[in-house]
Amino acid sequence: MDILLCHSYFLDQDPIEKRVMKPYPPLGLLYLSSYLKAEGMAVGLHDTTFSTYQAVADDIQKNSPFAVGIYTNLMTRRHVLAIMEIAKTQGCHIILGGPEAANYDQEYLDHGADVIVAGEGEQTLAELIPHLKKNGLHDLSSINGLVFRAGDGAIKRTAPRLLHRQIDDYPFPDRAAIDLKRYMDIWQTHHGVRSVSLITARGCPYACQWCSHSVFGKSYRHRTPENVIAELLEIRDTYQPDQVWYADDVFTMNFRWLDRFADLLEENNLHYPFEAISREDRLTEDVIKTLKRMGCYRVWIGAESGSQRILDAMERRTNAKRMREMITLLQDHGIRAGTFVMVGYEGETFEDISATVQHLKAALPDDVLSTLSYPIKGTPYYDQVADRLVMQGDWATTTERDAKIRGRHSRRYYNSVEAWIQAEVQLTRVRKTGLSGVAKLPKLLLQTYRHRLNIWRRRHEVEA
Repeated sequence: MDILLCHSYFLDQDPIEKRVMKPYPPLGLLYLSSYLKAEGMAVGLHDTTFSTYQAVADDIQKNSPFAVGIYTNLMTRRHVLAIMEIAKTQGCHIILGGPEAANYDQEYLDHGADVIVAGEGEQTLAELIPHLKKNGLHDLSSINGLVFRAGDGAIKRTAPRLLHRQIDDYPFPDRAAIDLKRYMDIWQTHHGVRSVSLITARGCPYACQWCSHSVFGKSYRHRTPENVIAELLEIRDTYQPDQVWYADDVFTMNFRWLDRFADLLEENNLHYPFEAISREDRLTEDVIKTLKRMGCYRVWIGAESGSQRILDAMERRTNAKRMREMITLLQDHGIRAGTFVMVGYEGETFEDISATVQHLKAALPDDVLSTLSYPIKGTPYYDQVADRLVMQGDWATTTERDAKIRGRHSRRYYNSVEAWIQAEVQLTRVRKTGLSGVAKLPKLLLQTYRHRLNIWRRRHEVEA
């Protein structure tokens, strides 16, 4: 075997996802698998979602791959390091990819990685693996898109690899390499539908200060509508899903593309319910009508904050007032509106938090998810707070999500903030439902009062 691809996400070790139970397979690895196979390589893929360390070790021992390629992200650092150690004991070359390894190349190389692929992986791996088999770790400077340790011990970064513009050229994800039925069965058991994910584009052209662009840069490359339809037909004929998830960063980026895609869905009788992510500036009433015609049942809008001051500080390039209008418009057309909210961003005050609460009460989206902001290395937000970032352990066992930012309010404060946001949204929703929700009002009123009181009590708590 030339390479065994794996990621490092283990569902059994994710208590939040075990409650939600909406897993999707690692599409990036499936793309790599199909591309490398098309290049004539012997490729294995170990999907760690339902796996264990022991199963990974057994797979490596059984197949003796020349190289093990591991996808890395911030949330799975310790798992990546554990799999690296397993692979090293079997004498495999270790190749890392994904956003984490590109941002922490020295740390991963220090922990035993041989080569890091920085950026999009298909073409780089297709060039790298034959080179390694012929020359080992020598003369890697001629391959673009790599980070490695040179013979003198210095870290060497080769020229960035140009992104391939025509992504229709890439074969469809290698779904046959994993147990996709298991994913669909979990969806069926917990949600009553069988769901499959796909992407129609790669990248995002926006420059939000907290968002990592270490894989695709600030590029945006769309597949043709015809190419996506061909993949959907293959998915239909092979897996018979009940719904799909378009996992693009911004699904409605190109209005002309969306109209053509909608027409092709109708022509091919591909009426799958679906959900997707968008932004308020990439929604209009015509776009929403098109989404409804296509079968969309929910759109997630990244609100991040209801304070225009904070949105501008994030360089989000969105408008809070128009965001509320788009949420209402989605609901008016029978589409659920979900939104993401971030608290604790640099410079945020209680007045900004209150503006977010008022924003959500006025818009009243159907689903609200909140998170405490955390800095990702390689982003402007990280650079802004780096001199105040306090890790809670060594690099190998912690991540930036565990870190403290000196001078920011305490985690207890933000726990109360997030609880208050949810309680206020629920209270407003009950009040608008009429008599059917009256019995819940006293409890919700008490919750909002208690959370607001806790915020006041903890207002002087800051991270040191």
